[in-house]
Amino acid sequence: MSRNNDIFTTAGMHEEMNQPVPAHLTQDLGFEIPVEEVPLPSQGLVYPVNHPLHGKKSVSIRAMTAREEDILTSRSLIKKGTVISHLLSSCMTDKAVDTRAMLSGDRAAVMIALRITGYGADYEVSMTCPSCEANQSPSYNLADLAVRTLDIEPVEPGANLFEFSLPVSRKIVRFKFITGEDEEEQAILTERKRKQGLVVESLVTDRLQRCIVAVDGETSGGKISQFIRNMPARDSLTLRRYIDTHEPTVVMEVPFKCTSCEYEEEVGLPMGPTFFWPDA
Repeated sequence: MSRNNDIFTTAGMHEEMNQPVPAHLTQDLGFEIPVEEVPLPSQGLVYPVNHPLHGKKSVSIRAMTAREEDILTSRSLIKKGTVISHLLSSCMTDKAVDTRAMLSGDRAAVMIALRITGYGADYEVSMTCPSCEANQSPSYNLADLAVRTLDIEPVEPGANLFEFSLPVSRKIVRFKFITGEDEEEQAILTERKRKQGLVVESLVTDRLQRCIVAVDGETSGGKISQFIRNMPARDSLTLRRYIDTHEPTVVMEVPFKCTSCEYEEEVGLPMGPTFFWPDA
């Protein structure tokens, strides 16, 4: 379900609850690095028993420091597409958490919380009006973003695995919500296609390939790929809408109103360079 989020309004929770900051986060110079609790959209329901986030409704992070700014500007990490995973890992208080294995929606919650604790909630973006093409610079409060928590049951406890019946083919598919690892692999694939000069976009099939793990019990990657390429358009659209509707994540849709022509619509919040560099 969607609601006004309370994920990013827990700043200072450790202070309000008089919880001590972990000793390893206290600097030798005598000051403490703030530690915050970030509730997870997945509520920890999709992680296996041996995962440090299993059954956890929140995760502890420490505020960004200059060391994280080094990560954000690392050309090698940016080129590899792993800069976000390194940033999240650096700020996790529990180093046993593999941020690449986290759901994309949980990663988004942590990333936005880090931005708020590091630079504040105000986020000014550069946009072009789709109607009159005028350049706009609206500002949004990241703490106002809505959060959608997991509201469907996995096929078994602690599994990132869900079932859906396709309306046309009547096939039963099992799918997962994408993880940080999936995001990185997709970025590498997209860059590889770009370098090869492949202009044919395959965003729909690439996404389904990442999500679908079985079709009527068949788990062969080759057979799943063949099914995806030939699945009825209505099946594809219905499944993607179902995944979009139920994926636990931060809802990045924000209202946009052009100051020139007053055109209005809901748009996806662009994650430009000012997200972590507000004065850039």
